[in-house]
Amino acid sequence: MPHVRRTEYPKVNSSYALQYVEVIHRHHKRTPYASNTFPVESYPWYCDDEGLFYAGAPLTTHGANQAANTYWSVYTSPSNPLAPKGFNGTCQFPQITREGLDDSWQHGKDLYGVYHDLLGFLPKKYDPKVVSFRVTNNVITSQVASMLVSGMFCGEEKENVPLLIQPASIDSLEPAYSCSAASNKFSSYGAGSNDPGWTTHLKAASDLYANLDTISGVSPTDSGFHMSFDHYFDNLSARLCHAKPLPCSTSNPSLCVTQKMAEDVFRLGQYEYSYLYRDAGARTLEYTAASYGIWIAELAQNLRDAMHVTDSASNGNKKNSSGMKYRHNVAHDGSVSRLLSILQIEKMVWPGMGSEVVFELYKGKKDQQFYVRVLWGGQVLKSSNPTLGVLDMLKADILVAYFDGLVGQGAKKIPSLCSS
Repeated sequence: MPHVRRTEYPKVNSSYALQYVEVIHRHHKRTPYASNTFPVESYPWYCDDEGLFYAGAPLTTHGANQAANTYWSVYTSPSNPLAPKGFNGTCQFPQITREGLDDSWQHGKDLYGVYHDLLGFLPKKYDPKVVSFRVTNNVITSQVASMLVSGMFCGEEKENVPLLIQPASIDSLEPAYSCSAASNKFSSYGAGSNDPGWTTHLKAASDLYANLDTISGVSPTDSGFHMSFDHYFDNLSARLCHAKPLPCSTSNPSLCVTQKMAEDVFRLGQYEYSYLYRDAGARTLEYTAASYGIWIAELAQNLRDAMHVTDSASNGNKKNSSGMKYRHNVAHDGSVSRLLSILQIEKMVWPGMGSEVVFELYKGKKDQQFYVRVLWGGQVLKSSNPTLGVLDMLKADILVAYFDGLVGQGAKKIPSLCSS
């Protein structure tokens, strides 16, 4: 997916100085989730061209013993009579593929090409005092981060770089915290609901479903595959993203998913995300503000802190003149979708692999005021909210006040929003 790159980056004029950047993006290409694979897949999927390194090691200040570089090597025992669900082969489902790892590295390199090479904003070498990386409790985000850091700061491959992560039960980035009111709101109009705005497209696609079920072997009563097109979308798009053939029936190889059928699935998936996060009306913002409000409050506080640090430095207060300049969040489609909903993006889409939103905080050199620019896919984001509009040098106080109005400073509204 398009992201910030030097060749397309829209530079701000020299009367503004960049103060702070926060990036959030979906992870890169992966194998499908096991729950999205067919009961029996018609061909295997091999991941022998990469290693998923998992290890624990004492930090250098707490021990001299070093860890070996160990990685998972998936295999099937000839003594195990049970067949794995979905694809045979040597992959985890999910895992970031070798192509996804390369994309992650390139993503980091492209960001460095803008924020260091072009703008001179990032330090030449990784500095944990001014740059941080954050992931979710899903390991695929850590797989992306390891390559992205290497792409950004070449030569840091052997360095120990911390990845910030919140406890699984309250993680705001994924998000994973419990919010019953948001879940109930979603259940009233989204996947699995009886809302006509949702069920109409599923009924209209009954012939497509019947053909897909016949080919895949998925039961027509499998609710996971039939409450939305999410499962079929993930299964088919993962194949095409890796130049793999569309599947054929294992019992009748002459029956295959056609390109048109796949494109119909993708089109319906785009409709679903647009409906879930924008087109279902005020319910969408109520749902996303509650279910993603804590991360939004964290972002608002990061912007406040950056403005405070900059003002402290300009006033000669060296004690408060250092601070984080760049935060990077590796997340999921559900994370980015909720954020786009909260920003009331003019045209909602299903965020593809690597889809990116960037918040840039600037300070006017003449008026000493703070401004925010938001980039989506490397270009200025357009909101249908009249308060936000085109998010190009919007006064920072306006965006922060908008976030505070939805979720409260410090996310103080979230407990009540999630219980109401």
